[in-house]
Amino acid sequence: MWLAGGGVKPGVTVGGTDEIGYNPAADPVNVHDLLANVPHPVGIELARLSYKFQAREFRLTDVEGVVM
Repeated sequence: MWLAGGGVKPGVTVGGTDEIGYNPAADPVNVHDLLANVPHPVGIELARLSYKFQAREFRLTDVEGVVM
């Protein structure tokens, strides 16, 4: 995935794939962790970003998600 703007540092590479680019080979990143990094550089606190559905509070990354 390619990210730009919002405080994302240019040229940062996290992890790596195998020789055909299909499977993670080094430092795999969980989808919840990736989604936690999207609102963080622009100053949105992930724990406060929630919505209510059928009387339950949901977060963007549910109960997981750690900013890298």
